[in-house]
Amino acid sequence: MKQTFFWIVAAMGGWMACAGVAQAQDYPGRPVRMLVAVPPGGPADTLARLVGPHLTAALGQTVVIDNRPGANGGIAYETTARANPDGYTFVLVAAGVAINPSLYRNVSYHPIKDFAPITLGITVPNILVVHPSVAARSVQELVGAIKAKQGGFSFASAGNGTSGHLALEQFRLSTGTTFVHVPYKGGGPALQETIAGQVQALFSIALAATPQVKAGKVRALAITSAKRSPVAPELPTVAESGYPGFEVIGWFGWLAPAKTGKPIVERLNRELVRSLANPEVKDRLLSLATEPVGDKPEEFGHFIRSEYDKWGKVIKAANIQIQ
Repeated sequence: MKQTFFWIVAAMGGWMACAGVAQAQDYPGRPVRMLVAVPPGGPADTLARLVGPHLTAALGQTVVIDNRPGANGGIAYETTARANPDGYTFVLVAAGVAINPSLYRNVSYHPIKDFAPITLGITVPNILVVHPSVAARSVQELVGAIKAKQGGFSFASAGNGTSGHLALEQFRLSTGTTFVHVPYKGGGPALQETIAGQVQALFSIALAATPQVKAGKVRALAITSAKRSPVAPELPTVAESGYPGFEVIGWFGWLAPAKTGKPIVERLNRELVRSLANPEVKDRLLSLATEPVGDKPEEFGHFIRSEYDKWGKVIKAANIQIQ
């Protein structure tokens, strides 16, 4: 009886493996939907529309770009998490997918349990900029100026819970400084108010900050990536400026619903990585002050876990909670 049971289980395993291979070979048999968690425009939407035509050609089926903004990406993330895990729905996510569960009380998805990682697409560093009236020419000098103000120094951000806000909180914890946080409704208004001198400093995405730095409207002190960036190779990192371990980057990558078959995930990974390496796509992304990546699903999964753990600790230490 035990032998019979063993052979039945073995036969079922073999049949399931063959079915998985057949499914991957037949995939895709109809158009594929790529959800994008932001409105049209901006780095994420641009990434989707740059990669989309190459992915369409590689898969032999139309890849439909479906923008689903709202709830800091939560609408697109929840839709994908609940979708059939057959490879016909996947999502281009932002860093918020790993941050939201620590930031908001009611999040209906888990960034690790509810998704199958495909690949990290691009990273987007922030640049620490100050108004020209601030005398500081380095991060160390800025820290000294902030401490001299005894809480009177002001930092703008694109809004509560954004990458720039979390960079502020990481900076506060790393430097032991106290300052005023002034949140705005978006990175554009925050940068404009810094240029106008209404606030004194800002962590701004490189894409927006670089033209203003070149125009002399703000001064750049450091970049928030772990190592110097080709976006601004002359800028030191915050980490090398005396605060080891400091790293804050925006990022975008692709996730499928959990339980999506490994062969399908590997197919999507292969084609997306190939699209990111296309010279035209790569050059365009670099021109937008972003850095193309394209890694393995396992590597992206480890990265999401590290981001989830890291920002959970920072948000708890800073006592940030958004209703």
